[in-house]
Amino acid sequence: MDEDQFKTRLKIAKNKIDSKKINKNKSNHGSYLGVAFKMSTELVAAVVVGTIIGFILDNWFGTKPWLILLFFFLGVATGILNVIKSAKKMNK
Repeated sequence: MDEDQFKTRLKIAKNKIDSKKINKNKSNHGSYLGVAFKMSTELVAAVVVGTIIGFILDNWFGTKPWLILLFFFLGVATGILNVIKSAKKMNK
């Protein structure tokens, strides 16, 4: 094997490694976007569920707007805790 063949093979190998790095970075970007979407969905879902529960209980007991407010803030706290748990899990 002469020097030109060696250089050609080395160049091809380097190009393959570089293309794998580029594809790997693109897939990580997509997975980070998925995690961010998951976290935001968890936060919003907790707030919505808490508010709906408060609304139903307020109608049932006739205590408007106190249980709506209470369960809204419980939903916010629960959503924030879920996001913190997900972030810790992702950090591991």
